[in-house]
Amino acid sequence: MKRTQLYLDEDLWDTLHERAASQRTTVSELVRQAVRERYIGNLGQRMKVMQAFVGIRKQASPMPDAAELVRSLRRGGRLDRLIAK
Repeated sequence: MKRTQLYLDEDLWDTLHERAASQRTTVSELVRQAVRERYIGNLGQRMKVMQAFVGIRKQASPMPDAAELVRSLRRGGRLDRLIAK
């Protein structure tokens, strides 16, 4: 563990001190938790989200061949009516 020094304004210090006392912990531990949550995040939650995302496209219907899609769009009465004119 490394040691660092922070300058906190009075309002922030008072809030952290009160919260530490109510949770029976230290201001340092509160700061470590906040930094961990903000910059590292909850690894377990991130893993769950990533695992849910993996394979999401497997459920989607396959994309049709582009040439076949264009041919299917061109089929129909409209093209026949244009040719007949």
